[in-house]
This record gives sequence, structure tokens and C-alpha cells, in this order.
Amino acid sequence: MMKLTGINQITLRVNDVRLAEEFYAGTLGFRVDHRAGANISYLRINSDLLVLVKAETPGSADARDIRVDHFGFRLASDAEVDQAAAYLADRGVHLVTRPAHRREGRAFFVMDPDGNLIEFYSMRPEGLQGAPESLDTRSASQIAADSKREEVEAGEPKKTRRSRK
Repeated sequence: MMKLTGINQITLRVNDVRLAEEFYAGTLGFRVDHRAGANISYLRINSDLLVLVKAETPGSADARDIRVDHFGFRLASDAEVDQAAAYLADRGVHLVTRPAHRREGRAFFVMDPDGNLIEFYSMRPEGLQGAPESLDTRSASQIAADSKREEVEAGEPKKTRRSRK
């Protein structure tokens, strides 16, 4: 059996490479490693790469079945998860969920400008064995769907998914 050590690269098809680059580099803190013309951008955090590729056909944030379900960025502690949520909210990023205890630790979800669902999470050293009783076991897609439904039911105005202030 392979002993994988992490995720080295995620490649996302995006509608606007520069807008996505602004979100991931400008808001989340990735470093632009290099660009391959106008249609591909390589972003880096330590040894991990996020590759943004111009989609051949435009995608819609509502077309969840043609995008990545979600991907996650790990933070060192529950406190950092809460701080990240406040940081992103202050920058106008739509939080799909607020920080909550989930499976391995504390987590919340946002969407990037193209509707890709991103999880920010911490992981307890004991992992799933020490999961609290108040555990939210819904999938990322179910959390996003429930959040949209709750906004409609509450009559809240729809928030922009753009990451720019």
C-alpha cells in the first residue's frame, strides 16, 4: 500500500484566472510561483501547488456537479480556524458555514469566485476517535445545500460570492 504524505497539487478549472489568482494569492496568501501564459497560474504554499487553469467552457457557481466537490486547507488549531473565518468575512468572502466542530476538528466552508467549495479545518491529535457528541456529520455538499436553504427560509439577502471588497 502507498504511504501518501499529503496533497501536492490541486488543479482547478476557473472562468477568470486573474480573478481566481486574486482570491487565492491576494486573500488566502498563496504565492504566485509562475504563470504559463495567460491561461495557467501556479500558486504555492510551501511545497504544495494550486494550479488555476482557464476553463474551456464557462462554468456556473450553481453547476455544482461539474466542479470539484471541495478541498480543504488545514490550520494548526481551533483558534486559527475561528481567526481565519473572521479574516475572510472581514474581506467580504461569503462564508457558506460558520466555524463548527466536525469530524476531526473545527471547520468552516467558503466558496471561491467560481463556486468551488473550500474547507478550512483543524485536526485534533486523536482524530475521529475523540469526536465530540455535537459532531456535524453532513457532507460538504449537504452543508452548502442546507446553508442556501436556510438563507432562503430566513429571507436573508443573497450575498455575493465574489472575494473582493
